[in-house]
Amino acid sequence: MSEAIWPSSTRVPNIAYFLTKQAKRQPDAVATVYNDQTWTWGQFDARVSALAHALRRDLGLAKGDTVLVQSANNNQMLEIMMAVFRAGLIWAPANFRQGTDEVAFQCQKSRARAIFVEETFPDHANACAGLVDHIIALGQLPDAHSYEALVDRHLGTDFNNEDVTRDDPCWLFFTSGSTGRPKAVVLTHGQMTFTILNHMNDLMPGLSSRDASLVVAPLSHGAAAHAMAQIAAGAKSVILPQGRFDPAQAWRMVQEWKVSNMFTVPTIVKILVEDPSVDQFDHSSLRHVIYAGAPMYRADQKRALQALGPVLVQYYGLGEVTGAITVMRPEDHHLEDTPEARPGTCGVERTGLQVTIQDESGTLCTPGQTGEICVIGPAVFPGYFDDEGANAKAFRNGWFRTGDLGHLDEQGYLFITGRSSDMYISGGSNVYPREIEEILLAVNGVSEVAILGVPDPRWGEVGLCVCVPESGAQVEEGTLRTWLDGRVAKYKMPRFYVFLDEMPKTAYGKITKKLVREELTARGLIPQPSPEGA
Repeated sequence: MSEAIWPSSTRVPNIAYFLTKQAKRQPDAVATVYNDQTWTWGQFDARVSALAHALRRDLGLAKGDTVLVQSANNNQMLEIMMAVFRAGLIWAPANFRQGTDEVAFQCQKSRARAIFVEETFPDHANACAGLVDHIIALGQLPDAHSYEALVDRHLGTDFNNEDVTRDDPCWLFFTSGSTGRPKAVVLTHGQMTFTILNHMNDLMPGLSSRDASLVVAPLSHGAAAHAMAQIAAGAKSVILPQGRFDPAQAWRMVQEWKVSNMFTVPTIVKILVEDPSVDQFDHSSLRHVIYAGAPMYRADQKRALQALGPVLVQYYGLGEVTGAITVMRPEDHHLEDTPEARPGTCGVERTGLQVTIQDESGTLCTPGQTGEICVIGPAVFPGYFDDEGANAKAFRNGWFRTGDLGHLDEQGYLFITGRSSDMYISGGSNVYPREIEEILLAVNGVSEVAILGVPDPRWGEVGLCVCVPESGAQVEEGTLRTWLDGRVAKYKMPRFYVFLDEMPKTAYGKITKKLVREELTARGLIPQPSPEGA
């Protein structure tokens, strides 16, 4: 069959078609909930079509144009996302906690033609005013189109989903920028369709129109992919009100709406299960409490399992792989520290993905050997937007290089050691902070731990342990040293210890060594190199 010519087609359904289907099948069922107001699938779909019509017809945006969004979570975020997809445009949500300069950079980087801005961010609108053709205000802002006026003008007007191919971009996902400026990850309609189905299969099996999801994490990042899966399944999205996270309010909404799943980060799970309100509201409807963004410490896993039962689902992934690298299902979360518990694992590779551990030359590592986590599969992005240098570094022989270090066991369970940038070398030996942090989290009274490498004239680098005690607890350096003695090799023992009331975190609740180091530097808590000490 060497001369055969095979027909090919890269046409795929527009992601917004998931919404189209739900509006037909259950037009009067509740689709979204926000601030004590509800919208049915029919209303959701109609508002999306009206906005898509305004973007293409009124504002003159063309297929492939980018639209930036600066807003905290609300019902409009989901509407904008689906309208942008429906119109064949590219969605570029910004982290709403970022400063004006950061958002202006993303606006320029993405070549956005329009920006949606919540009225609480007038400075962000001003910073981007000279970079875009249109500003659309969620609320009231000077010299801006009114979001609700645009929608109201075209309500009842049909707008067909734009024809798209598998490789048409739909989302510019900005990385967290833990090192340098954020990069714009290109995500496509075909890739996201696979990821949505993968989420439904691997994270929330059985997801259907009978379910409800509590939107906890910012919709500018992984929570958006989670919300797309709810739309595909016809499950309602219940959005927490804006403002400081209130565990009691979250549990109240779980009870009221019989929430069956939520997506968040380990820090928020910890807050939820440690708050007294966890026992004051009925959360028996929960089937899947999904956490990602960072591995959960073993001590926190146990606490969550005791409070919630076997509902925890962990996934490990990066924006470049739309979150889909590994999954740790409820049956892999064990309360007891038996061999089956595999403390520290983040599960097995996701369906349709292949994960390998490779050394610096690209050679596959053997089970138990630490190397870089590399992945291939339909969830992997095609590349960074307008950044050939980053693309060259990100791929090797077709494998996406995550920059994370880890190892696989004989059964294919992945253990993350840390970021390659987190590793430090002491006396010629590699030290992986994650291993030591896990051990210290088992100490009574310890809430959070981060270990950094700091310069040392004799050993090159030594460890600095940053510890946050639990509220009301007294934790001393000697206690931590004694606990580690005999549990880790001498060269892995931290030399210095610092105690903080609160650990610096990203807007998404993640502890990054970059932020911790910046905080310690600003407060003069980084020890200076000294020729003394062994």
